[in-house]
Formats: sequence, structure tokens, C-alpha cells
Amino acid sequence: MGLCSEGGLSLFTDLYELTMAQSYLEHGKTGKAVFSLFVRRLPKNRNFLVSCGLETLVNTLKNLRFSDDDINYLRSIGKFSDDFLSYLREYRFRGDLYAVPEGRIIFENEPIVQIEGSLPEVQILETLVMNLISFETLIASKAVRVRLSANGKSLVDFGCRRAHGTDAGVRSARACFVAGFDGTSNLLAGKRYNIPVFGTMAHSYIMVFDEEEYAFRSFAQSFPNSTILLIDTYDTVAGAHKVVKLAKEGVKVVGVRIDSGDVGKLSAEVRRILDQAGLRDVKILVSGGIDEYEVKELNSKGFPIDAFGVGTKVVTSADAPYLDIAYKLVEYEGKPKVKTSPGKKTFPFKRQIYRIYKDGLMSRDLVVPYKDTTEGEKLVEKILERGEAFTELSSLSDIRERLNADLERLPPDLRGIDKCSYEVVVL
Repeated sequence: MGLCSEGGLSLFTDLYELTMAQSYLEHGKTGKAVFSLFVRRLPKNRNFLVSCGLETLVNTLKNLRFSDDDINYLRSIGKFSDDFLSYLREYRFRGDLYAVPEGRIIFENEPIVQIEGSLPEVQILETLVMNLISFETLIASKAVRVRLSANGKSLVDFGCRRAHGTDAGVRSARACFVAGFDGTSNLLAGKRYNIPVFGTMAHSYIMVFDEEEYAFRSFAQSFPNSTILLIDTYDTVAGAHKVVKLAKEGVKVVGVRIDSGDVGKLSAEVRRILDQAGLRDVKILVSGGIDEYEVKELNSKGFPIDAFGVGTKVVTSADAPYLDIAYKLVEYEGKPKVKTSPGKKTFPFKRQIYRIYKDGLMSRDLVVPYKDTTEGEKLVEKILERGEAFTELSSLSDIRERLNADLERLPPDLRGIDKCSYEVVVL
């Protein structure tokens, strides 16, 4: 899991979490606490979210340790007692973790993750839990909108080079795959998560050769069974004609990529050129600043595009770059804990989500105290007990199938990119 599996994340926290933890210990506040991670409000241009990042979180918790270097750094700050540093040296996550499984559709004010354990132990995790779950949920929720707009056309993640850091590039590829993308260009993500990898070439490859046609021919010789040619370095239409020339000489071309200009109109002209030459099996892939809005527009105009390479706008969730996510104390020593600040109200107790269906479609969600029962499908599952696996984590293929099932049961209005609402009742 990259940075998240190698340890070293014990200090991925804010100072106040450790100062609070020390004070809790000094004043005997070590009882059982429950913290809930939830999104207060959906972004204005999101109808739902896709839960994602649980595997990353679980693996991180299992490996979380304070090293000697970590302890020495904390000692150098001059704020922490020797007793507290000794506590951190022995720190292991020994609590319980409840979560909505990855790939489920979720809404605002619903507990995505709930962590139960000794108060100092679970307080320390606040920043880490928020970051790991928020990021992958954010990207999967953006990526699934692209998938819905693509109407079954192939999608490949091209975004690692523009992601906000190397770890983000790898984890965003995973989130996109969860959302239904066909693969990624990122080899590390391909290796780590067994995601199919795809790629063509850069404009620099074309420019190295004195003639574009020679560049095409050379690449086809190197990769005769997977030749996808980038045809927009100089003149896209002229590039398409060169592809036809090569094909007539017996060169097998699988596809062409257009990365600039009016990709819709160019795809139509390229398709005409290819079809006239009998190259109806050659696919057209477009890329370059594409997300669900561009995909929807291109599809609505009927342009003959077979696949989309999607990058920057998705792996940064450009139109909604953050979630209003919170990790709040909801229960301590069995007693309810509630924050009543205007606009930031919380709901007490560990909770369960019950999903109600009508005519096979999601109708509304009920969020109730965990011990309560009502009608509907339960979404929250126990994942870890005393720090050990209680439920086996799902494979990526199972997560994708889970999301597919939820999308089938999602009301049609919520599948589009226009804003619609869904009823969530918190009791």
C-alpha cells in the first residue's frame, strides 16, 4: 500500500491530538470512546459518494507504530512527558472498527467509518482516518460520474503525473478502478493492485523522428500486437491518413489517440478516414483535460469515440476538491456525546444505516443508534475487533461488483451530473 503500508505514518497527525491524548491519560480519561467519520454535506455538484479507502486504512492501522526516531522527535518538541512517550512507544491499535464496505453508495451524515476503543488510542487517529478515507472516497465519487457519463465506453486513468503527490497518484488509480475504469497508465498501481495497465506514446516519441510516418512505423515494429498511435502532434487529419497508408502495407493498428484540438470534430473526421479505408476496427481514444462534463457533451453529440483517457480533473476532483468530512466523538463510556455548534451538529452513539428500497430502487436511508433495529438493508459492518480482522476485506473485483449493484438500484435522477437530492433520516 505504498506509504500507507510501510509504517512511518504514526506522526501523520496534528499536534493537538497528541496533547489531548497525554492529558486524557493524566486525568484518567481512558474509557471506551466511539468516533464517527462522516460527511456533513455533499459537495454542491455531487448527488452521492462512493465509499472507498477502507483497505488502505485497515492496512495502515495494522502497521501503525511509533519508531525510536518518532519518539526522539516528539521529545525534542518539549511538550510531552516521559510517561506519555512510553505510552506511544507501546502503541498498537487494539480497538474495533466499523465501516460501510467499499463500493457502497453513501450520502451525507452517514457514518462511513466508526472507531471504538480507549479514548487516547482512537483520538490519535483522527487526522489519519480522515485523510485516508476522504481522499479515495473523493476520487471514486468523481470517477463514477465519468463512468456514468461514458455510457459503457472504455475509460483509462491517465492522471498519476498530475496527482497531488506520488501516493495520491497510486491511490487515485485504485479509486478509479473501484469506480469502474478499465485500467490505468500507472505501473506501480498496476503492480500493487493488479489493475490492467494501458498506454500509448508521448508526443516526444513522434518528435524524435524526422518523419511522423517513420515514428509510427517504428513503434508498430516494436509493438506489433498493441499498436496505438498518437496522431495529433502536428496535424491530426494528416496523421490519420498516414495510419491508413501503414495499414495498407500490412501494419496492424489497434487504435489512434487524439489529445488536443476539438477532439469531438476531429474524432468524426478521423473515423470517416478510417472507415473509408476499411479500418472500422481501429478504435479512437481521446484524452486531454476530460472529465464527466466533457464526456457527457461528446457523447450527447454522437461523436465516434470508443474510449477516454481521463487524468487531471479526475485525480484532483477539480470541481469538488475536498469533502466536508469530520471525525467526531459520539459516545464515551456508554454516554451520548453531541456537538451542537451551528452548522456542525453531530449525532450521538455508534450508528447503523438502514437502506429502504421501493420497486427495486433506493428510496431513503435511516441512520439510527447501532443497537436499534428497523426495516431495510444494513450497510455498516464490523471490520476489526481488538485490532484484528473480524471480517475479510473484499477483493477489488468484489468491490466493483458491489458498486455495480448499487448503481443499478440508484434512482435514475441521481445517476446524472445535475444536482438531485436523496432522503437521509437521522433518528
